[in-house]
Amino acid sequence: MTYAASFFTIALAAMTLAGCQREVVVAPPAAAPPAAVVVVPGPPGPAGATGASGQTGSTGLTGDTGSTGFTGSTGAMGNTGSMGQTGSTGATGDTGATGDTGATGQRGRTGDNVVVVPVPAR
Repeated sequence: MTYAASFFTIALAAMTLAGCQREVVVAPPAAAPPAAVVVVPGPPGPAGATGASGQTGSTGLTGDTGSTGFTGSTGAMGNTGSMGQTGSTGATGDTGATGDTGATGQRGRTGDNVVVVPVPAR
């Protein structure tokens, strides 16, 4: 009822103003009141049906390339190598040339003859 009275008041005001103005102002009708919802307790209804599956999503974009890694550390020093083998014995040298013969010596003097006399026994 209050909506009907409000609507009537608006219509009366519009007609009063219409006498003063040349233009006719028509007010829009008032909105209908919302319907009253009455909650009635009772058992719950059955579960609803499962909905249809959705469409498969698009493939994602390719990721960016990763950064270059750091350079590795220098490796440890290697072991000392083994001792080499002993070399072969050298070849025997050539025999030297024979030397010159020495000069002939001077002739010696003839010596004295020595006679040995035995001592008589006593």
